[in-house]
This record gives sequence, structure tokens and C-alpha cells, in this order.
Amino acid sequence: MNAALIFGGLIALMLTGMPISIALGLTVLTFLFTMTQVPIDTVALKLFTGIEKFEIMAIPFFILAGNFLTHGGVARRMIRFASAMVGHWYGGLGLAGVMACALFAAVSGSSPATVVAIGAIILPAMVKQGFPPRFGAGVITTSGALGILIPPSIVMVMYSVATSGMIVEGPTGEKVSSASVGQLFIAGVIPGLILATLLGATTWYRAWKNDYPRLPKASFAERMKALREAFWGLALIVIVIGGIYTGAFTPTEAAAMSAVYAFVIAVFVYKDMTLKEVPKVLLNSANMSAMLLYIITNAVLFSFLMTHENIPQALSAWMVDQGLGWWTFLLFVNILLLMAGNFMEPSSIVLIMAPILFPVAVKLGIDPVHFGIMIVVNMEVGMCHPPVGLNLYVASGITKMGITELTVAVMPWLLTMLGFLVLITYVPEVTLFLPRMLGML
Repeated sequence: MNAALIFGGLIALMLTGMPISIALGLTVLTFLFTMTQVPIDTVALKLFTGIEKFEIMAIPFFILAGNFLTHGGVARRMIRFASAMVGHWYGGLGLAGVMACALFAAVSGSSPATVVAIGAIILPAMVKQGFPPRFGAGVITTSGALGILIPPSIVMVMYSVATSGMIVEGPTGEKVSSASVGQLFIAGVIPGLILATLLGATTWYRAWKNDYPRLPKASFAERMKALREAFWGLALIVIVIGGIYTGAFTPTEAAAMSAVYAFVIAVFVYKDMTLKEVPKVLLNSANMSAMLLYIITNAVLFSFLMTHENIPQALSAWMVDQGLGWWTFLLFVNILLLMAGNFMEPSSIVLIMAPILFPVAVKLGIDPVHFGIMIVVNMEVGMCHPPVGLNLYVASGITKMGITELTVAVMPWLLTMLGFLVLITYVPEVTLFLPRMLGML
């Protein structure tokens, strides 16, 4: 009954057009003050301690790094490098777009930022070379989603923050802790590479079938020149992932390192950005960080209310009593998250759903790291389908195409992503192999 009241109130407020963060906060406060005896100072304390987590500091740093890289010419050099490597295959510039998105994803952590950085440069070039606008839009909109699967990833940090501190019971009563940011980052490497390959294969097949143009094959000297130019941007991938893996620094420290590094190469190495432009980038990053932190704060309150009312525990007990296995539960989670993606953006979905679903998943014997990557892949799909797909709106702004036309354009790649979601959901070893091999599980 309490769960029905909470979710009913939340949905009713969201249907009025109220921002999700405010709807979350109002729902929680209304329920706490009318249906429980929780003192008001507890609410204030939860608001403060909820964002007093070291991992959360990674979010503004990754946003800042992404903004420096977007404005600092790194994307252009990555596109040039990708074009030199795969441009001579069918769908040359399209394949280069997929590869450039994968490379930029490995330094930015944000999906919309990847679409903007790569799409703004490569889409006009594809149209000029003779590709249909729909083809280019489909490639970049879906490949941009790699921004939240290939580490570093802001959504992975969100999942870790939403479940951090939760120690729940496994299937045999053993205590299981939540996944760390470092574990999630390493776990995202192989799935990210597989999805990039699948999106590239879809691009190649459609280009081969329709005989789309190819670029002349680059010579070895041209490839080396493109690599030299992109080197400073590509080095950031090694710094972040290598640093986390070797234990040189934590994911949060890696985020701070990447922000400073991105500033140095944008302003002093590539010199595509002047010092006068830096305050504007800082302000944009602060605005985006403040928005996300406000959502996190209210989501922490929501998570506190769920725990206080024992809703996750009741849900897991009910599912176990019904004899539902992990297979059925994961199917239910995928449908739920894909439906949520129709009207909510990824950060809100993860922060609301993860604390509720996580205890149930662990109770059914699902690994916390595997479950986290599965949620991230769901968020990727949600960013590419209407009506709230962020990547669709970003791509629409670049291509000047309507959302309906873009939805049709992305369909072949979206179906590929759905097939990949099934693989990630039911073959846990795809996700867990690398962290296990590195001794992180």
C-alpha cells in the first residue's frame, strides 16, 4: 500500500510536467510528514550526508573534462585518425564515426557530449560526400551512446553512488556489498568494445548493401601522422583506465586528473582554446554538475524513504516466494527500464530504480557488477528512442531532422543494441570476465 502511494504520487507529479528532481523531493517530503513519524532534522541530515560521498566528486570532474575535450579540438583529431584507419572500407566515414565515438567515449564519460563532439564534425562531411542524411544520423545517434558504456562513465558513477553502502543478503544469506566505480569501469571495457564492433558491422553491412562511398586508402605515413596528431587525446584513455587498474589512483582521482589533463592539452598543446574561453567552459560544467547533484540529492531522499518503508526487502521476499528465478527477474527489469526510458532521462532512472532493484537482484544470485552494466546498457537504448531520448534531441539539433524521422533513421542500429542487451543480460561472463581476470571480483 505504501509503495503504491509513493509511486502513485511520484507519477502524478511527473505527469504535471514538474521536473523529476522536484517531483522526487515533494513525494518524499509529503509522505514522510503525513504518513510517518520521521523527525524533520533526519531529512536535513540525509540531504547533507547523501551527497557527502567521495565518488560523487568524479561527476563534475568528468563533465569538465568532457567539455574541455569537446571544445579543444580532440574530437576532430580522433575523427581524422579513425578515417585514416577504417575510411577505405564500405561506409568509410560512417565507420570512422563509430570508431571516433568509441575513442571519444573513452575520454568523455557522457553520451550527449560524444554525439555533439563527433556528430557536429562528421555529419556535414558525410552529407557532403554523398551519404543520405538519415544514414549519418543513425550512425552517430546510436554510436554516441557508447559514451556511457565505455569507461569512464558518469552513469556508472551514478549506479555506484545509488547503491553505495548497501550490504544486502545473497541467495544463501551471505552479505553482499555494492559494486565500486573501479569494478564497473573495468567491467565496461569488453561490453563497450563488443557494442562498438556490432554497431560498426551494422554500418558496414548497410553501406555495402547500398554501395555508399568510401575514402581512398590512407598510406602508412598518413596513418602515422593522424596517430601523432591524436596522440595526446588517446593518451588520456591510458591514463584513466591504466591508473585505475594499477591502483595509481581511484576513479575520483582519475576524474580530477582527466579534467586537468584535458585543460592542458586543449589550451597549451593543441591550442584550439584560448584562456579567455576557459571561464565559459567552467560555467557550463558547473551548471550541468549542479543539475545532476540536485537530482542526486532528491534521489538519496527517495532511497532513504524506500529503505525506511522496507519496500526493496518486501519486493525481494515476494519475488522469491513466487518462485521467480533470475532469468524472469532480469526480463522484468529490462522491460521496466526500457519503459522508464520513454519518459525519464538516465540519471533519474538509475538513481530511483537501482536502490529498489539491487537488493532483489542480489537475493536472486545476480552479481552487482553484472547488474550495473546491464542497467547502463538499458540506459544506452533509452537515449536512442523517443520521446525522451537525449541523443535524439542532440542529433536533431545537429541534423535539423525531426524526432520522427530520426527514430526511423536509428532503427537498424537500435535493433542491434537490443540484441546486444539480450547478450549482456543472459551471458554474465561477457561483463565479469575482465574484472575477474584482473582480480577485482
